[in-house]
Amino acid sequence: MELKLNNGVTMPALGLGVFQSPPEETTAAVQTALEVGYRHIDTAAAYGNEREVGEGIRRSGLPREDVFIETKVWVSDYGYDEALHACDKAAGKLGVEQLDLLILHQPAPDRFEKTIAAYKGLETLLKDGRVRAIGVSNFMPHHLQQPAPGNRRGPGRQPDRACTPTSSSGPSRLRTPSTASSRRPGHPSAESRSTPAGARTGRTSCGTRRSPPSPTPTPRPRRR
Repeated sequence: MELKLNNGVTMPALGLGVFQSPPEETTAAVQTALEVGYRHIDTAAAYGNEREVGEGIRRSGLPREDVFIETKVWVSDYGYDEALHACDKAAGKLGVEQLDLLILHQPAPDRFEKTIAAYKGLETLLKDGRVRAIGVSNFMPHHLQQPAPGNRRGPGRQPDRACTPTSSSGPSRLRTPSTASSRRPGHPSAESRSTPAGARTGRTSCGTRRSPPSPTPTPRPRRR
């Protein structure tokens, strides 16, 4: 099964995450995962294994376009220019020219203006074609409601969820768009433990099935 993002990009719903995967084991793990049918690899600058992920993808022998690569910008690289440089670093370590999904790893509440600036950097990367989709992870609802003057798009990622940029009129805010799922031949079909966020799916931003809106608070996602 695949998730169709709001900008038309499709992402395999089932992927291999390499959080806490030792670099010396990551290359073989990624290669094996791709050989048995995985087509989505999730890494991050903070994981310290982007280079090994790229090597595993190359060893698999699969064409670049057959593998969906997702990585994350760490808070030390928040800021507009810093985010642009973070993309260059990630692409260089992974050995690719374009990233499929680049997201902000977590909010930085004590310097949220740099978080906003970093997201604007992601918008530039998206516009320039250096990434195919952008977003955030580990953001709570109140972070997503932070005003972002001049920011035309909301985030493309929620905690362990994939969404895409969306447009809004008037004063912009970071906000969660809805998504739909679709299939594409040539990829394994499997149910993901993660579900796109969006009111139309009848799910909360944390992916828990709910009835229509109620005062029950949104569960806190496990941070990665």
